[in-house]
Amino acid sequence: MDFSLLHPSDSSAKYKLLPPQAVNDLSIDYICSALTDDAFERGSLKNLMINLTSDKDVIQYRCDIFDDLYKNPSLRADLEKLLATLGDLRELEKFKKDTEASDIWSLINRLREIDGYVDCITQMKTSLENFDISSAGLIELRKIVTNIHDNSGFPEIKKDIQEALKLARHIRSITLGVNLDDMLRPVEAGIISVNSFVIAEVGILKNFMDRLSKTEDLNDTPGFASIRNFHAQNPSSVKLGLAGVAVSEIRDANIYTGDSATGEDALSKNLTKTVTAIVKKIVKSLKDTLHKYVSISGFTLVSLVPEIIFYIRWADYISKLQDEGLVLCKPEILPTKNRELFAKDLYNMKLAIKTHSGEKIEIIGNDFEFSDKARIYIMTGPNRGGKTTFTQAVGLAFLLAQNGIYVPAKSFSFSPCDSIYTHFPADENETVDLGRLGEESKRIAEIFKVATDESLLLFNESLATTNVSEGLYIAKDVVKSMRYFGTRTIFNTHMHELARNLDILNTETEGTSRVESLITGVDHGVRSFKVSIAPPQGVSYARDIAIKYGVTFSQIVEARREE
Repeated sequence: MDFSLLHPSDSSAKYKLLPPQAVNDLSIDYICSALTDDAFERGSLKNLMINLTSDKDVIQYRCDIFDDLYKNPSLRADLEKLLATLGDLRELEKFKKDTEASDIWSLINRLREIDGYVDCITQMKTSLENFDISSAGLIELRKIVTNIHDNSGFPEIKKDIQEALKLARHIRSITLGVNLDDMLRPVEAGIISVNSFVIAEVGILKNFMDRLSKTEDLNDTPGFASIRNFHAQNPSSVKLGLAGVAVSEIRDANIYTGDSATGEDALSKNLTKTVTAIVKKIVKSLKDTLHKYVSISGFTLVSLVPEIIFYIRWADYISKLQDEGLVLCKPEILPTKNRELFAKDLYNMKLAIKTHSGEKIEIIGNDFEFSDKARIYIMTGPNRGGKTTFTQAVGLAFLLAQNGIYVPAKSFSFSPCDSIYTHFPADENETVDLGRLGEESKRIAEIFKVATDESLLLFNESLATTNVSEGLYIAKDVVKSMRYFGTRTIFNTHMHELARNLDILNTETEGTSRVESLITGVDHGVRSFKVSIAPPQGVSYARDIAIKYGVTFSQIVEARREE
């Protein structure tokens, strides 16, 4: 059965793996670590997040499922409980494939899988029927589990499985008879009884040692009937027919003799062979039951485990953030070809995570858009003024929205991107061979080989070399290329000259993405972290900072006079 909570069953959507550089620059590992402490879950969450699609139907499908689960915390709690059972089914599936497992144990565990599967279907049906859900994905899941439950004869399945396992569950031990040679080495062994109790180790050892120490207690009558006195049958085992089956039907077939040529130990040989012989009737019973119900065991639910974890962990975390007063919203999807974005009070998800972890951070939201007014922004501002934080915020918002997750903003309407390409400063060790300018230029060229007009490009202090004229020369051509290809871009930089005379660039360079200057604000020398469309401030930033700290010429002179 081809069903997923990540895409509609008839979906033909294409996916792109987020480039490793973008995974690093957007701090995906840091974000996944905030959602769960479990290493398996972190890896699963990351793998799902970085497989990106721009298919509107898939994104809407995910958004609606997430919205349902977010609004129904009790449903999330029910599914959380099922995860443990589903995890057991996954482990049993692995065990089934273990070639070292004996037939009997494979069969028993296979039936346990089906039994667990029946329980999961029943519990999930009950949960999905008890809550108000509207998403196409969860409604379809409800139909599937209801159909399986109502048309697979679950009551009969449970009864048959329990009866088939009943005998196996009551077998707790076997009693072996061992013939020894003059050196007390086992030469023959046979089954005495099959028991429904666990043999106490101390009792066995004491019984054996007592008889060795008292020769008059040694049994001198051959035959199974007298040997059985060595360990009396438990009445419950007789009631179940276990001991009777063992003695009367398989004792003669299970007297094994050791091989003196190979040195094979008869006792060891029997310990591996007798179990299968003992339970041959049980094997037949299990197989008969298994053959009746093997068709229901598609284990669809097991394949949903990573997907359920994905939605639950994100919904739980978003709920915690909103409980702390942080604003997050369900994204609205616009046509991909529009290449638009309209956001109100957008902020960086990393800041929300840090706030949740206890850091005292003032989160500043910003209105922002990609539209015909501008799709490429040259962003300038002071050091530590929020340029990198905002650039990253836009990338994370796209990534969350396209995964169906609520976005850190008051409202967020967007045209999905086909991928996110980032160009952040590289590690110094990576620039040894080419030099920083060469290494950065090489990475930019690689981005343009794969980026399209539906891509999102995030450049952070790119081409900021010691020789400003060299960096500026390359940066101007890079921005022209962005306009020509029609990408959506934030290019934050200290090269204020790059953001000047953009009207000339927009007029003289062919393209559909208008370039605009974006600045991070300083209000009377204090960084406001607000962004706005305006010409680069350049000297005005320095003037505000100078006034704040009293280092203008007039302030310095006045301060000296006062002293």
